[in-house]
Amino acid sequence: MRSGTGVAEQVLSLLALPGVAEAVEQTRTASTELRWHQALRRRIPEAAAESRVRGATATALLEGSEPAGSQGTVRLVRDIMRGAVAWSEELDPVERVLKAGVQVTAATELVGAAAMSSPAQLLARLHVAATADLLPAEQIGRPRQAGETSTEFGDLGEAVPAEQLPQRLGQVYDLLGTLRSGGSALVVASLVHAELVTIRPFVSGNGLVARALERVVHRVGGLDPTGVAVPELGHAQKVGADYRGALTAYGQGGAEGVRLWILQCAEASVTGARAGTAIADAVLAGRLT
Repeated sequence: MRSGTGVAEQVLSLLALPGVAEAVEQTRTASTELRWHQALRRRIPEAAAESRVRGATATALLEGSEPAGSQGTVRLVRDIMRGAVAWSEELDPVERVLKAGVQVTAATELVGAAAMSSPAQLLARLHVAATADLLPAEQIGRPRQAGETSTEFGDLGEAVPAEQLPQRLGQVYDLLGTLRSGGSALVVASLVHAELVTIRPFVSGNGLVARALERVVHRVGGLDPTGVAVPELGHAQKVGADYRGALTAYGQGGAEGVRLWILQCAEASVTGARAGTAIADAVLAGRLT
């Protein structure tokens, strides 16, 4: 999305791209099946907490941490997020990334629909959670300033100059605003995710914030109101190769790149809903440890 005008109409028009409407419907079907899982009648908090464990592990993988699904890592993240153990005082670089994934994913739990009316504050909150241990204090919770750049996602090209960030972030805020008028949560989440990675508004932590915001939009936008799906796991499949490839296509511009990225996000969402179903199955059977 490159224009700030008629954003709701632009979002709606994307459903006409080949395969997009079908992919959105498949995502809705998978999410609806998860929503009515028997375990979620009374045990949503337990299942949603485990979803955040799996999401934190997967988003950290995409930043270069441990392999997604590694049982040792999942157990560590689960114990940390439930307060059974604490982080070591001295963290190595991989552990700092894992901690960032845990903190930003945990922060999504407290984000409600009202936060969509203050998107700049929401991004700042998520960035603080993601980079509290990764950046100097003066760079945490704010967009880049003149003279600052981001070296993340270098294979996608250079980050947008700091001087252009207010306009580009304004477009992201407009996209989030379309949720109030019934915009597709899947499409909106896909677009804000890709835009944040493309423009890279922060010195560091852009991918972590983008994926956390995608999780938030799925929930508050009604696609996954229980918060039990794990979209991050869908992106982390195949070690993120398809994820980065689709982001590259999006960054190159054009309808085809946008289409490929939305299809990638739809597939990740379906995978995430299936992961959520597996979590709900485990909760119901008492196998979640």
